[in-house]
Amino acid sequence: MRVILIIGAGRSASSLIQYLLDKSDKENLHLIIGDLSMALAQKKTNNHPNATPIALDIFNEAQRTEAIQKADIVISMLPAHLHIEVAKDCVVYKKSLVTASYVSDAMQELDAAVKENNLVFMNEIGLDPGIDHMSAMKIIDEIREKGGNMLLFESFCGGLVAPESDTNLWNYKFTWAPRNVVLAGQGGAAKFIQEGTYKYIPYCNLFRRTEFLEVEDYGRFEAYSNRDSLKYRSVYGLDDVLTLYRGTIRRVGFSKAWNMFVQLGMTDDSYVMEDSENMSYRQFVNSFLPYHPTDSVEIKTRLILKIDQDDIMWDKLLELDFFNNNKFVGLKEATPAQILEKILNDSWTLQPEDKDMIVMYHKFGYELDGVKKQIDSKMVCIGDNQTYTAMAKTVGLPVAMATLLILNGKITTPGVQLPISKEVYLPILKELEEYGVVFKEQTMTYFGYKPDKDFS
Repeated sequence: MRVILIIGAGRSASSLIQYLLDKSDKENLHLIIGDLSMALAQKKTNNHPNATPIALDIFNEAQRTEAIQKADIVISMLPAHLHIEVAKDCVVYKKSLVTASYVSDAMQELDAAVKENNLVFMNEIGLDPGIDHMSAMKIIDEIREKGGNMLLFESFCGGLVAPESDTNLWNYKFTWAPRNVVLAGQGGAAKFIQEGTYKYIPYCNLFRRTEFLEVEDYGRFEAYSNRDSLKYRSVYGLDDVLTLYRGTIRRVGFSKAWNMFVQLGMTDDSYVMEDSENMSYRQFVNSFLPYHPTDSVEIKTRLILKIDQDDIMWDKLLELDFFNNNKFVGLKEATPAQILEKILNDSWTLQPEDKDMIVMYHKFGYELDGVKKQIDSKMVCIGDNQTYTAMAKTVGLPVAMATLLILNGKITTPGVQLPISKEVYLPILKELEEYGVVFKEQTMTYFGYKPDKDFS
């Protein structure tokens, strides 16, 4: 039996584990599923004869190294900052490694040792990063092979609630880490390049600068800029491209409403609010408002945000029960961002019957034989249920597929890498179609960068 060690049995590992278990008899696989919670590891094995759950504390060196030595290949589904010790052990014990996380500086420093030991350390092989890399490089490579010259590349992705489960005024529920949603866009200005000119959007303006997108059968969406759209310019071979922009997808109206929290200061994670444990939701809101001897919290909120009582923005705040004086934060030494996350979780947690949705949208502008054209490539994936979500599917399946390809000697290029080569993206994208992850492409006349961003 060939042993695959999976470290981390959280939500994102559901589809990954099921895929490998389904292949285990044919592929002669045995899964060791390790998690800090033995109960969670046992649940994910589902009593399958080809899976063994173990309690695994990755900070326990003896436990960690023992598990890695028994494996033929290792999958780490840990939070990104916890991969490195696993990665170092994989070098020592000569095991290839697969993760869905961004390549950290510490991981990149292992590249020479990984190559020296002829190992594959495949990273960024989830959804975003992951499927975005593969689906983009497939079309970029096809354009280049025809002799085309790339002029524009825009890429958007978002984890959303499926239409049938869209039941609130925000058209949004948490389908992945709520904390990441609350802190989105912080830590520096968003930067991209537009028609050869570098552009920067400071955090205070981020959610008022949106691009609109149309997806057939699903309607209109908006996207706000990711922090660094230029990060993959050289990786994709787009150093000379005139426009490069990456963004996060939401339903139209979300960004404008979210900007209310930014204006008030509720997304700040840099300081602790005194006596937060005993603070009511209403007191939390009032903490950010000026004192007035007679005006209510509601009136002060509308004044500072410049919204009227009949404005949909006001209805969105009321829906979240922000002004309830009988609901309490209950978090000790909490930051504004942590408190906001707590309040939003009350309203935006997916219910047992809810389904999530992934939307990905690429735009490619290019010139071929003196003619300028554009390809739009779109993918929508709906989750099955709360275990096999669209997010778990689109993150976990590429990880599982890459693992099996490495194990079977189909991916052989050694080193710390991303899934941007044909030996990786061609077989994985083809197999993903069998699981409903299908990109639909449309070619049209290219008119350059469309001025449809909202700069109001």
